[in-house]
Amino acid sequence: MKQKNSAPQGKKPAKIRRKSREELENEARDRKRQKKHRGNAAGSRTANKGVGQGSQGGNTNNDPRIGSKTPIQLGVVSEPVSRPAKVKVEKQAPLTPEAELMLLENDDRLDALLERLEEGETLSKSEQDWVDATLDRIDTLMEQLGITYEDDEEEEEKSDDLMRLLKGN
Repeated sequence: MKQKNSAPQGKKPAKIRRKSREELENEARDRKRQKKHRGNAAGSRTANKGVGQGSQGGNTNNDPRIGSKTPIQLGVVSEPVSRPAKVKVEKQAPLTPEAELMLLENDDRLDALLERLEEGETLSKSEQDWVDATLDRIDTLMEQLGITYEDDEEEEEKSDDLMRLLKGN
């Protein structure tokens, strides 16, 4: 019994063309070249990485190989190697009440916030707290120095003058 061909009758199956030895070698050579070009380029670790990124970091050249800056003792040394000592800032003597009052009266931030309040703006909670604390400090300094408000005395005199005019004296 013969097996039936699955190919349609009247058409012959296409001949499979075998590749020559030379063609096979050329394809193998191409595959090898493609494999060879995988991975990073030579020297990519030390290459400048910021070239494509623009000037975001400025002119700083960060080398990833640079490690810790701590000094290392080499050989036998009589004194141990230490880091350079940081310069300590000495605390200034406390200001006299007169000097502190002058600083607070000439404070630009306080002046700006008070102007905003006079214009009718509302301040944030932190700004309002700072203004209140600063004004309280000014009041205590003025009490310590024996300074009184001149505006209060003028207002009292004006109210007395108005009362005299109303009474007819």
